[in-house]
Amino acid sequence: MTQANIPPAEQKNRAPEILLYTRIKKSPYFYASRKHGPAMYSTYNHHYHPRHYGDPVQEYWELLNGVTLWDVGGAERQVEITGPDAFEFTNMLVPRDLNKCAVGQCKYVFITAPDGGIINDPVLLRLGENHFWLSLADSDVLLWAMGLAYNSGLNVEIKEPDVGPVQVQGPKSREVMVDLFGEKILEVPYYYTVSEELDGMEVVISRTGYTSEIGFEIYLKNASRDGEKLWDAVWQAGEPHGMKVIGPCHIRRIEGGILAYGCDMDLSTNPYEVDYGYEWMVDLDQEADFVGKEALKRIKEEGVSRKLVGVEIGGESLGSYNDGSMIDFFPVYDGERHIGKVTSACYSPRLEKNIGYAMVPIEYIEYGTELQVDTPHGRQRAVVVRRPFVDPEKEIPKQKLATS
Repeated sequence: MTQANIPPAEQKNRAPEILLYTRIKKSPYFYASRKHGPAMYSTYNHHYHPRHYGDPVQEYWELLNGVTLWDVGGAERQVEITGPDAFEFTNMLVPRDLNKCAVGQCKYVFITAPDGGIINDPVLLRLGENHFWLSLADSDVLLWAMGLAYNSGLNVEIKEPDVGPVQVQGPKSREVMVDLFGEKILEVPYYYTVSEELDGMEVVISRTGYTSEIGFEIYLKNASRDGEKLWDAVWQAGEPHGMKVIGPCHIRRIEGGILAYGCDMDLSTNPYEVDYGYEWMVDLDQEADFVGKEALKRIKEEGVSRKLVGVEIGGESLGSYNDGSMIDFFPVYDGERHIGKVTSACYSPRLEKNIGYAMVPIEYIEYGTELQVDTPHGRQRAVVVRRPFVDPEKEIPKQKLATS
């Protein structure tokens, strides 16, 4: 039986509790965020991760119109790379040319396997000439990097630092961050970092986030010691601005074209299949012989047989993705022929339609192509459309914040 064959009423009763016990790790903010009443957890990078606090749609509107605080201290684990050969090693790890990444800059990167498959898609922070953090998606990059380093002959140290980020996201995040760090924080450009001190705590702040909205991430050093102290400081600054604690807003990330590792891509997919459209994500012309370079050269020359596309899906609301409404991938059909799968889907309240991503054969990727999708509400008509669905040029998060 597939999800599409289970009546929605029965599906709602098929949400067993997640066990809270010692084997699963806790974020530095686990107990602080728990005070706000998470309604659902999942696990991410071997840590408990709050998914929502009761109403994911209300959280979506809070993000769009206000300011939100997220506990991502366990989900976004850091891999730290240091040592005399740290640049050379990190440039071997990712397909982007890090000669184009300045100290203090961030880059969204893939980490690729020898066959070109995607191991992870972290945000890379360059903190020094030979000092990098990889802010991870959900896979064991620490072990991968340690294994590569062991046999690389390079002088590097790979470890997981005692660092935990929180996200402060939404249009009013500006006011909260100014109250915490002063007007100078608005001068930090999109995808850059700055080091600050807050009440004796050392933090690195980046203009990044999982929302396609204006937002910041605060990376706390000595997080196991100071996690609750930082959380309380951010919350106190945020309360006068109506701050709400929420989980990762999957409606907004789907609208904004942000992919999720483990569903929209994984080790079995390569960068050309997920098709971000950013040529610089895989720089085949650089001198560095990064892992997967030869395979990706061949894949680009030969072309791919499938791609990830945006789709609009008919029928009743498909929920908010992180509410248990999408237990499994939705099968995609051309007539009666099973051709692919919907990897993420939700109902967008402002677009008033179901949207998502689907991995389909290359002959089905043209805009306007009609498909059929098996959903919990039965087989529905779908059509291939442009992604991102909202703000395709990323003008919202990229906007200049400082007034002078």
